[in-house]
Amino acid sequence: MSLTWIFTLISVFVVSLMGFAGALTLPCSKETLNKIVFFLVSFATGALFGDAFIHLLPDAVEKSGFTLLISLSLIAGILIFFVLEKIICWRHCHIPDHPHPFAWMNLIGDAFHNFIDGMVIAGSYLAGPTIGFATTLAVIFHEIPQEIGDYGVLIHGGFDRIRALFMNFFVQLTSVLGAILILALSLKVESLNAFLVPFTAGGFIYIAAADLIPELHKETKISNSLFQLLSLSLGIGLMLLLLLVK
Repeated sequence: MSLTWIFTLISVFVVSLMGFAGALTLPCSKETLNKIVFFLVSFATGALFGDAFIHLLPDAVEKSGFTLLISLSLIAGILIFFVLEKIICWRHCHIPDHPHPFAWMNLIGDAFHNFIDGMVIAGSYLAGPTIGFATTLAVIFHEIPQEIGDYGVLIHGGFDRIRALFMNFFVQLTSVLGAILILALSLKVESLNAFLVPFTAGGFIYIAAADLIPELHKETKISNSLFQLLSLSLGIGLMLLLLLVK
């Protein structure tokens, strides 16, 4: 096994461990966690919007221009996630105490995103170890806040704490699959990203707009609503700040 394979697989596994970032909230009591859950959901909403509009779409447009493929891929992401949610609702709507469909949708969206992260990391290591290491750090900085937000979404959606942590971790492992695909086929990342990046952006936009924001509207107290807006803005702002580590 070449050094490129070794460095890549180590990197994507380390990135996968970011799925346990939600463990940072484990010392909190259930009551305390319930008080901050809307902050986490709001933060995740902002992070999803920010990731889609600040990172994913600009990256796709920069590499190929704002082509019809990008538009259709974005729409496909929204429609496919709509269909997936319909299927999940149909299968689970009569099961009591089952995790809310938007939690599963968030996991599906995260799986696509992590798969692309794995491809990007593998492609960067094919370009050189220094570029690969720099890209890995950028992905890690990106994943820590997002995974904490995703953990909050899963808790809000009905998962218990331990299950939410391990589901986040297992979904993170799709980055390993993405990396192996690129290394095994020796494909250029851009050729796949032309579809997958805007598709993932469409999925994230759907989750944030159709699932999470309606959940936030269930809180009507003005002070809490303003706090939600602040949290949402912080999620977007953090995605904006991550441009500095590119």
